[in-house]
Amino acid sequence: MSENKTKATSSSVTTFLNSVADEQKRKDCKTLAKLMKEATGERPKMWGEAMVGFGSYHYKYESGREGDFFLSGFSPRKQNLTIYIMSGFKPYSDLMEKLGEFKASKSCLYIKKLEDIDIKVLAKLVKLSAVCIAKRYKQPAK
Repeated sequence: MSENKTKATSSSVTTFLNSVADEQKRKDCKTLAKLMKEATGERPKMWGEAMVGFGSYHYKYESGREGDFFLSGFSPRKQNLTIYIMSGFKPYSDLMEKLGEFKASKSCLYIKKLEDIDIKVLAKLVKLSAVCIAKRYKQPAK
């Protein structure tokens, strides 16, 4: 059984965020970190080399594969800020209509900069998703 490659690390979130080269992206990342900390009630932690995650849950699939991952998180990628909404977006179509300019995949939200979206809607989306995942995997939510 393969192991999840992305794991929580002891690396400094502050050091990572301060190393983001693009000034606007760095500022947006710091805002996202504050928003996600408030929305999840969890402190930020580095996951792998370039993801900032909040909280965690343990999953186990019918296939037997299991592991741990964050409730919500983000990563400053070259093209976009990637925001991880682990519950996906189907349950939140009403919020997605109000969010602003973005692209999305199954559980990733891609935005150019925070000013392109409604930050209050994003905060609500993060909070609802974190609670959903915590309930789904029977983890205490904050």
